[in-house]
Amino acid sequence: MVLVNILSVGWLSVFSLCFILCAHVATAFSNDRNDNLAVYWGQDSANHQQSLGFYCDDDTIDAIPLAFLYIFFGKGGMPVIDFANICSQGSNNFPGTDLADCSFMASDIQKCQAKGKIVTLSLGGATAQVGFSSDSQAASFAHTIWNMFLGGNGPMRPFGSAVLDGVDLDIENGSSAHYNTFVNTLRSLAQNGKKQFYVTAAPQCPFPDAEVGNALNSAFFDAVYVQFYNNFCETSAPSEFNMATWDHWAKTQSPNRDIKVYLGAPASPASAGDGFVSSGTLINVARAAQKQYSSFGGIMLWDADSAQTNNRYQVTVKNAISNRSGAPPTNPAPNPAPTADPTTIHATVPSPQPTKTPTAVSVPASTASVSSIPDPRWTARVKRPTFALDGRNEVSPTAEAAARRASRFFKP
Repeated sequence: MVLVNILSVGWLSVFSLCFILCAHVATAFSNDRNDNLAVYWGQDSANHQQSLGFYCDDDTIDAIPLAFLYIFFGKGGMPVIDFANICSQGSNNFPGTDLADCSFMASDIQKCQAKGKIVTLSLGGATAQVGFSSDSQAASFAHTIWNMFLGGNGPMRPFGSAVLDGVDLDIENGSSAHYNTFVNTLRSLAQNGKKQFYVTAAPQCPFPDAEVGNALNSAFFDAVYVQFYNNFCETSAPSEFNMATWDHWAKTQSPNRDIKVYLGAPASPASAGDGFVSSGTLINVARAAQKQYSSFGGIMLWDADSAQTNNRYQVTVKNAISNRSGAPPTNPAPNPAPTADPTTIHATVPSPQPTKTPTAVSVPASTASVSSIPDPRWTARVKRPTFALDGRNEVSPTAEAAARRASRFFKP
């Protein structure tokens, strides 16, 4: 009897220990779900931004794009990154460049990944100096990104030993050309990678997107974080809301027929010029999309700081849409191959133009940097539209295409 009791206690202890350990095992990110939550981090939109590790502890967040790498070819030909109050150029740059050494963030990135989140690098932003003059330049830049931030082993690693999970294209100005080459080159480099790498984009809701429309039709993307705000087709304008258009594109035109379409939304009234809706409204729209569109991947929020200070907006919306999809697959798909022969988008988009020299962003004199590089924190994704909300529905059919392109001037 004593032996039986000892064995019973032993098995109970093992069971208890297993229960405790299993409860802390993070579920790996799955791109196949329809209840993921992607939240941008880096631009201190509400002036209360915490370290990346702080948001890693939020179990409702599944993907974190770091915003932004906003200059492709800066001093010394190197890119420039800016994460506002956490890490930005000027204080600890790599020699001969304006590229900040943010290697202290490695532990936070790895902490997020250990919790089952993916952490990617977002390229672009509203004040970005981006674009390529040729396919060869785009391919070369893909190698730079691979060696600096992903699976390569370059001499400059801004995040130290941390290996990011992919890149996001939030291209809002400059030439729209050659991004398919950039993506396809990254895909080639990732073919023999030791982990899964993701490529996403953050197009505006007007279809097709003026900046990344061609790339979306000729390169393999895993997801699009469509910005349904600051535009006539935003969530707050139900008659113009065009999730159906993006779902149709995903199933019929995207090289990746399993691409996921996210419902992008501002996380507070102040985080966008227009288009914020209550958590209840966003939840209703998202739940309807989950049922109606097989391409629906979840919700994207701009941004972490705004969401956290707005009564943890991200937690409310995530909890309301979670557990409405099947379990993730046990074996993730391998890195996809690059598309062999990029096709030309058939919808009407502006002809690619050479990259123009961007205009420096004006900043208050008291905080202006001695560098000539514009600070993306001053405008980030909060440019306001130049017309009244009601006026968006008054565009004539013949002027519709031009109006959609013009929305770039007030995009986030």
